[in-house]
Parts: sequence; structure tokens; C-alpha cells
Amino acid sequence: MSRPQAVRGIIRQGDVLLVPADGLPAREHEQVVAGPRIVLAEGEATGHAHVVLGRARLVRTASALSRQSSGRTHLVVEEPANLVHDEHDSIGLLPGVYEVHRQREYVPPTPRRRESTRWVAD
Repeated sequence: MSRPQAVRGIIRQGDVLLVPADGLPAREHEQVVAGPRIVLAEGEATGHAHVVLGRARLVRTASALSRQSSGRTHLVVEEPANLVHDEHDSIGLLPGVYEVHRQREYVPPTPRRRESTRWVAD
């Protein structure tokens, strides 16, 4: 696989946004997902996923695991990697720390559903 030219600054691929960060926040209860293939977002409509290929790890605080707005998810890229998706061009990632954001959409609350946002279906 050819490596796309790496991008500096804010990176967007579909409903995933990566924002460069100065480092990991000092928080307890972090969960780490590491490996040569990390899924940042599953495609609900198409089944395609936004995936990081390369030496990287995903760090989530406890509140991010429960989808509360106060939690944060960070991607730590240890060497040049690729952000890939079947419906988007691959994007080269430089080593560093990125805060991961997913696009949400407003959903009017109902008596059965308290949340007023949901992940965008890719």
C-alpha cells in the first residue's frame, strides 16, 4: 500500500475529526486500545469503518467510554500511519497525539429517549 502524504494540523475524514493535542491529559481510568489496526468509528449505514493503520494507540477516559460529553478520546500515533476508509481518500498521519471527535446530529428528545444527540451514520 502506498503511503499518502502526511497532513499537518486538523484532519477530517467523513464524520471523524482529529485535532492535534499537546499531549495526553492527566486522567485516571484510561482504557488503551493498541495495535496495527485501530477502528475510530464504525459505519452504521454502510458498514465501512474509519481505521488507523500503523503503530498507534487509542486512549479513552472513563467518561468517554460511557459517551458523556466530558470524556475525551485521544489517538497516539507512534510512527507515520494512515487513516483509511473505503469511501474516502487515505490520509497520512504524522506521529503525535490527536484528540478524536465524532460528528453528532441533533435529535429532538422524546419521553422514551433523553439524549438529544446521536452519532452521524456514515
